[in-house]
This record gives sequence, structure tokens and C-alpha cells, in this order.
Amino acid sequence: MLEAEDPSERYKGTALEGLDAYQRQLKRFDIKVKGPGSDPVEKFFQSAQSAVLFPEYMARSVRQGMEEADILPAITATVTNISGMDYRSITSNPTKGQKEVKWVSEGANLPQTQIRTQENLVKLHKRGRMLTATYEAVRYQKLDLFSVALRQIGAHISRQLLEDAIEVLKNGDGNDNAAAQLSVGTAPIGGTAGKLTYSELVDFWAQFEPYEMNTLLVSGDVMLQMLKMEELQNPMTGLNFQGTGKLTTPLGANLLRTSALGTGTLIGLDKRYALEMVKASDVLVEYDKLIDRQMDRAAVTTVAGFAKVFQDASKVLKV
Repeated sequence: MLEAEDPSERYKGTALEGLDAYQRQLKRFDIKVKGPGSDPVEKFFQSAQSAVLFPEYMARSVRQGMEEADILPAITATVTNISGMDYRSITSNPTKGQKEVKWVSEGANLPQTQIRTQENLVKLHKRGRMLTATYEAVRYQKLDLFSVALRQIGAHISRQLLEDAIEVLKNGDGNDNAAAQLSVGTAPIGGTAGKLTYSELVDFWAQFEPYEMNTLLVSGDVMLQMLKMEELQNPMTGLNFQGTGKLTTPLGANLLRTSALGTGTLIGLDKRYALEMVKASDVLVEYDKLIDRQMDRAAVTTVAGFAKVFQDASKVLKV
């Protein structure tokens, strides 16, 4: 609404270029939300006009916390925003013969690949927290410190969304599309149960044809086993990890550790085709003040779910 009333295009070539409408309102009311010189929370409530900016400040802080702890972009093929609560995704499960792009004689019919809607709706979950505090408890707190608490809430929401995504990757979205469950020591994966070596990783990688295993989600204990592999101690792998903090396997897959996975578990997936994130709402903040008890309340919520796109684009390996 602010952007519609005060378009950013008007400020090109000025000192305010690069700020959005909300940020320009912060400057208008001289509210500093971060840094050593940040203002106390009560600065937002110096007038009725500045008070209406407070829920957006909270929403942005929560979103920042979600983004800081978020690995969902590394495992989702696409994000779909919807305006309702009902959503039916699409899928295509061609046979081996249908995946081949064969020669077509002149005048002959082209081979068909069928895309259809899923039988069951995607399950969307509402996640959120109700923040309750006395006005005295927060009014003198610096906004920079208050943002830390809000970012932590965002990180918790992000963790819950990741758990939802992992559940769909492993067990499907209710449309009979659970990932294949493989185990070390059981064909086609060699080795000994309970021990992961580079050889088993190669066996696991080989199961993804015609997809590409470009992402690995692993539990903490599996991560330790992988870090001790001789192949992962390659100097170039180490330099990349030390320089960027990102670790890739010798097979080229992006390696992501998460405690949301059970012990002895890793999920391999083709990020381009495995998972769709469905969002019915961004972070919403509803704020009110209970005058009779001098309490401030804020509800922070988000509604999202996940759908499997191609069933064989993700597989689970138990060590």
C-alpha cells in the first residue's frame, strides 16, 4: 500500500534511491531499527502514523531470521504462491520408453508425455507464535536487540518448514509418491550396514539416472563419516570449504547438514525436479494492544506446504 501511494520510481537519482516506501517512512519519522544507535521500541509509538509501521518492522525481522537459517532454496525446484488454502499440484511419471526422444517418421504421430494433476490436495500448514509482553517490558528495549528475538522466531519457523519438506521428500505428499528407500549393505547399495564409504555414495549416485544427484541432505552423524572419507580430504574440496563454508562431495552434489533428519540418514535429490514449495501467505503480523491489562500482543504466522514433482528425483539412503 505504501509503495502504491509513494512509488520508488519517483526517487531515482536522489539520496533516497534504493530505499523502498517502508524504509522511507522510517527516515521520515527518524526511526533507526539497527546498529549501535538504534532507537528504543517506543519510538514507533510516538504517533499514530508511525505506530502502523511496527507490524511491518516485526515481519521483516522474522523474515530475516527465516532467510538466515533457510536451506529450502537449495532443495526446492520452484515456489508457488496461491491466494487460497486448496492447491493441487501436477506430475508426470513417464515410463523408460516414454523418456526417450525417438526419431519420428514424416507424417507420423509424435510420442506423448502426459502431465496430469495430482489426485490429492497439497497439505498446507499454518506455523506461528503469539508474542505477549507488557508495554513496560519492551518499550525501552533497543530495536536492534528486539530484532534478535524476532529473528530467532523466524529461524524456528524456517526449521519447521524444513521438517515439512523432508517429510514430503521421504514419504510423499499423499499421492503415492514416497521416495525409494535404500540401505547400505542391501542391493543395489554395497558395503556394510552402519558404515558409509565413498563406494556406497557412488552406488547411491548411480540410482538417479536419468536424474542427477546434485544435492545431499545429511544428518550430523552421516556428515562426520563423510568428512572423514579420504576422497573428501581432497585439497581443492578443503580450500572451497575453508574459503566459502560450502562443502561439495566428489560427486558434485551440494552437501547440506541438518538436525531435522534422523541419525544415519541421507536424502539425495535432483533439486531441479524433486520438490515444489506452496505458499498461501508470507509472514503475517497481527498486532493489538490490550488496554485494560496494558499488554501488547503480536501473532506471527505463515502458511506453506510442499509437493513432490517427480517421484524418482529424490531417494533416501539409510546407513
